Amino acid sequence: MKPLIQAFHDKNTGTVTYVVYQNDGADCAIIDSVLDYDPKSGRTSTASADLVVDFVRAHRLKAVWLLETHAHADHLSAAPYLSRQLGGRTGIGAQIAVVQQAFARMFPQRPGIERSFDHLFQPDEVFAIGALQARALHVPGHTPADMAYQIGDAVFVGDTMFMPDVGTARCDFPGGCAATLYRSVRRLLELPPQTRLFMCHDYPPAGREARWEVTVAEQSENNIHIRAGVTEEQFVEMRTRRDATLDMPVLILPAIQVNINAGQLPEAEENGVRYLKIPLNAF
Repeated sequence: MKPLIQAFHDKNTGTVTYVVYQNDGADCAIIDSVLDYDPKSGRTSTASADLVVDFVRAHRLKAVWLLETHAHADHLSAAPYLSRQLGGRTGIGAQIAVVQQAFARMFPQRPGIERSFDHLFQPDEVFAIGALQARALHVPGHTPADMAYQIGDAVFVGDTMFMPDVGTARCDFPGGCAATLYRSVRRLLELPPQTRLFMCHDYPPAGREARWEVTVAEQSENNIHIRAGVTEEQFVEMRTRRDATLDMPVLILPAIQVNINAGQLPEAEENGVRYLKIPLNAF
């Protein structure tokens, strides 16, 4: 079955949010939502998420899943807001517990944080979005918990790879591993050549408009990091060398502490203000 897919591109973070459904009036899943956050002022807004809300309501859809491909380091999740507006269960890969533990020293966590998400997907777990059948593919490497979601002829690949002229995701976050990412991407590229792959981000080179859909065949032929013929040894050497030159994402400190908690913002303190913590000299 070929699902209908509506993409919402957030230019500020390069993130693409997807609404996946069979037809108007059906159940839907929302994948990798964005809560707008201004690091200069500390202000949040729901402008990006409201575009999704408006689309879901206009097409009479019922949100049953709010899916995260992983605990993002480059934007805050809007899943709690979308749940209040539209309903739906939050889901992420079961290995999120490993990511939560990896950041426990940096961000002290409340008891029961492992239960922040409504559902933790096991590798190859099958689930339903109305009449659509979906499968959670464990694709670690960028982080231990990365999941890709296969829905009909479409796969939402998260931060495994980007458009062919951009390459693949970094592997230098806690628990990341370039060799593991290589194997995860190869698993995706073994899918039928016509399978549609949907990126979580696009960072287009100068002169190209943002894009986020590509086929397995196009990735296999043209991906600058991991096209057919690139060996695991070659990929690991390239990825390790490249990762050593990369700055930390601008929003990693606010994003991680929110996203490992299923997008929940910290509770307000006695003065009624919520605070994000910025650890000093921790990286």
